[in-house]
Amino acid sequence: MDKRLVMVMGKGGTGKTTIAAALGLAAARAGKRTVVVEVAEQQRLAAMFGVRPTDRHDEVELAPGLFGLSIAPSRAMEEWLRHQLKSGTLAGLLGGSRIFQLLTAAAPGVSELVTMGKIWDLAQLQRRTGGSVFDLAIVDAPATGHGLALLSAPGTFARIARTGPIARQARQIEEFTRNRAATAILAAALPEEMPVAETIDLEGRLADQSLALDAIVVNALYPERFDSDESARLAALDGRGSDAARAAVVAALSEHRRAAGQRSQVARLGEESRAPLVTLPHLFAPELGRDELETLSELLEESL
Repeated sequence: MDKRLVMVMGKGGTGKTTIAAALGLAAARAGKRTVVVEVAEQQRLAAMFGVRPTDRHDEVELAPGLFGLSIAPSRAMEEWLRHQLKSGTLAGLLGGSRIFQLLTAAAPGVSELVTMGKIWDLAQLQRRTGGSVFDLAIVDAPATGHGLALLSAPGTFARIARTGPIARQARQIEEFTRNRAATAILAAALPEEMPVAETIDLEGRLADQSLALDAIVVNALYPERFDSDESARLAALDGRGSDAARAAVVAALSEHRRAAGQRSQVARLGEESRAPLVTLPHLFAPELGRDELETLSELLEESL
């Protein structure tokens, strides 16, 4: 909560959007003007909050003090050109040029660089685009590989360009994301073998870039409804009782085994990772809406 930028990273399907939204609600409740950023025009946040998405490249209010924004790389490029050329007309001409589009598409990492430039701008107290100012920007990052590419793009371009406007801005962005007083990196994980393995791998790949995880949020943890003695007594029933009773016992034992397996994966993550762990419960709801996000945000607020 005391950062300017929070990157929520991890394997696809681990609940990054849910965690980013819940964290945003907690920050807004603490009085921080907060924006949650989606990359590549995902537009999932608006649906979660029951808000009509906008086709424009600007913020939409999700809740009091909380805003959402979906970044389109093409619009981020146009904003960058406008800033560099000091002319909207020239930026439009160059950005609309077929040759320029082909050149930027062929240059690896350009999309990631301008996207990170937009993210960096949202986290500044004085924005170069002149847009709304936020106390905190939270990024629902793409899946692990693309998320790492976002983080590494500024450093790569700073080393390649060395001088000029691209190099200067790339160094600004890199310094900001490497400043742990300004930027935090959270990993979203599920208490399952593959997501846990990928989270451990993510931590190692961040370390290769001299970066570190500030916390790991383990999402959708099943409750422990029975202790070992109770589960043994249920198993000892061995098919006795009515059809409904037998079905209930089978379901209860299945969930108990799943919860136990999940906790063994959480224990593995705790042993093999250096980052502190936070767990969020599995919410038994058809889909997550505002009420469920509020519940998760309160739990995050207590833990982080």
